[in-house]
Amino acid sequence: MKNLPTDLLRTFVTINQLGGFTPAGERLGRSQPAVSLQVKRLEELLDIRLFHRSSGLQLTEEGQLLLGYAQKMLDLNDAVVSRLSSPKVSGSVRLGIPNDFEVSFLATTIGRFSQAYPNVTLDVSSDISANLLHDYGKGEYDLVMAIEESNRPQPQLTDYIIEPLVWVRGNNLILEPEAPLPLILYPKGCLYRKAIINALTQANLPWRIVYCTSSLLGIHAAIKAGLGISALTRSTVPEGLEASVSYAPCPTLGNLSIGFCYDANALTSASRMLLDYLKHGLNAL
Repeated sequence: MKNLPTDLLRTFVTINQLGGFTPAGERLGRSQPAVSLQVKRLEELLDIRLFHRSSGLQLTEEGQLLLGYAQKMLDLNDAVVSRLSSPKVSGSVRLGIPNDFEVSFLATTIGRFSQAYPNVTLDVSSDISANLLHDYGKGEYDLVMAIEESNRPQPQLTDYIIEPLVWVRGNNLILEPEAPLPLILYPKGCLYRKAIINALTQANLPWRIVYCTSSLLGIHAAIKAGLGISALTRSTVPEGLEASVSYAPCPTLGNLSIGFCYDANALTSASRMLLDYLKHGLNAL
């Protein structure tokens, strides 16, 4: 029976997450030739081709199958290592996360953290970023994950990534010519809402709000029902919805920063451990 080395699987998964051999090597601390060699070793071990060589980084059918299994194997490996080798940490952490990430982060990153550190109590709340940052300033959170405009002269967030804001719609959406664009939005204060309305106003395109909710699942449901169009950061678009940076006649919406707000000097051991997990999860988007 063959054994699959986790270092080869991690390289393969990282290539797909970051979209290239060179950025994967930078993340893993390896040269591009070393990354290529690891992919070759994995292919020889399984006697398959992982990528279509004539199509850049397009996965073969076997590569797609391996990717799903590899991610599950690495998640299990990391959970076991964290649980057995991590120092005994206890305490509580008050965490705030944006509505958009309550599904993906609660189910994955935060779930793995809770399994690895069962003695840490998490008090997690989700809201729009403006409210999270306001409440953090009042001392209501130990750590906040939030979204802000990427062109701020003095960013509030650290350890951030930059993602494009994309138009999201259902495949059953029908836009009437000359009719105001039907919008599905978060409440006032949301950066997505601000970016959408500003872009459409500057482009002199008429619009109207057909549905407004603070619920992520409500936003998804309204889009799937074909009520209108909305915008999300690219990594938070669920399966089954169509998304693109440009969508005629809509203008492009630009980029947003996703990162963290915290006082490094005030973080407890539990907060630092959680922050490390969140950083890893964010960089894996």
